[in-house]
Amino acid sequence: MTEAIVVGGGVAGLVAARDLAKAGVHVVLVEASGTLGGMVRRHTVAGIDLDMAADSFATRTDAVSTLAIELGLGNDVVAPDPRGAWLMTRSGRVAPIPATGLLGIPGSPMAADVLAVVGQGAAFRAQLDSLIPSPVGAKARSLGELVRKRMGARVLDDLVVPIVAGVHSTHPDDLDPDRVAPGLRAALQREGSLARAVLALRERATAGSAVQGIRGGIVRIVDELVRDMETYRVDVRLHTRATAIERAAVEVRGADGTTERLVADHVLSAVPDPHRPAAPNRTGIELVTVVVDQPALDAAPRGTGMLVHPDATGVRAKALTHATAKWPWLADAADGRHVLRLSYATSAADPADVGTSLPIDPRSETGVRATTDATTLLGTPIAPEDVLGAARVLWNGPDGGASGLADGVVGIGEGSRGRGLAGIVDGTRSAVRGLLGS
Repeated sequence: MTEAIVVGGGVAGLVAARDLAKAGVHVVLVEASGTLGGMVRRHTVAGIDLDMAADSFATRTDAVSTLAIELGLGNDVVAPDPRGAWLMTRSGRVAPIPATGLLGIPGSPMAADVLAVVGQGAAFRAQLDSLIPSPVGAKARSLGELVRKRMGARVLDDLVVPIVAGVHSTHPDDLDPDRVAPGLRAALQREGSLARAVLALRERATAGSAVQGIRGGIVRIVDELVRDMETYRVDVRLHTRATAIERAAVEVRGADGTTERLVADHVLSAVPDPHRPAAPNRTGIELVTVVVDQPALDAAPRGTGMLVHPDATGVRAKALTHATAKWPWLADAADGRHVLRLSYATSAADPADVGTSLPIDPRSETGVRATTDATTLLGTPIAPEDVLGAARVLWNGPDGGASGLADGVVGIGEGSRGRGLAGIVDGTRSAVRGLLGS
């Protein structure tokens, strides 16, 4: 039998190990920590089991829903509440996210929901996109440059920046349009305007929500992947750190300090080369979850949550998810309570602190910051005494993932196969099919 070593026990590693083992390959999976799932884990706040990080997946491909069906979760794939999210501009203006956009790029610049965000002057400038020759901006090196040339700086700043920052944690000027909006550039040339290109891509997309979730939490995918690996007898080694990753071998060190050299026909890695220095500009994310008793939130005053312009004044959170408004199954589990998740940009944390859920006192600095921001973003007073439970989790942003690996090592995961759960699953399964020759 062909043997394979998978380095990293996050979703990419679990999917790779499961698919290889299901095909009859003998697989060894090594994970430095004592927990499988990577960023997809659960924690309990005020007695409610919640996703510790991602609570949804993009539906631009059917990669995750197909995997869910294979894992027996097909009947538990659910769409979020259709009320949708709101956004906050740099100046603090709040409004629902326009209905016909793509990453904030409006498909109908003069629509009422666009005017409510950018104003009449900026909307008129964006409408001029229909008169600008299609080659203008077509070769833009960034999404920001493309939008700025076609629709103007105001639409970019008020609409695209807060949405892209919330989805990709990056400014549009630092994103390749071909990576985050595949087909947009070609549609611009074909349709003659950026707005019509957005509408064409939306029309061709699968009907339904842009994201979906799993009843009971995204973490159930990890639960089922782990069960499948037990069924297919994957050799899982926790507390085992890769100290060298080569084309056909991995050197590992166990928790007791003993070392071993594992040899295989194939090596797949979701982690960077151990000898490559960490990215100097690596960022972190602080996710604060609060469970509150506040009946005024029953009406979901800001829909399913808020995306915030990075430079908005008076609020420090970059996004808020009103999770019990977003997911009806969670509202049922919460039994009248409300779950709010606020995310903050921060510096990269020590790996030992990453992924640990720590309870917080609502009257602590972190707790007061969360309730103050929630009050501002939701337009509803939320006091520390309304909080029934709160927790804080630190995550680190991408570190180049599996980039910089030795020749012959198959990179999987966020660093080499695409960001977000959909990109990770799709890219990893594609890589495995390539190894299996199918």
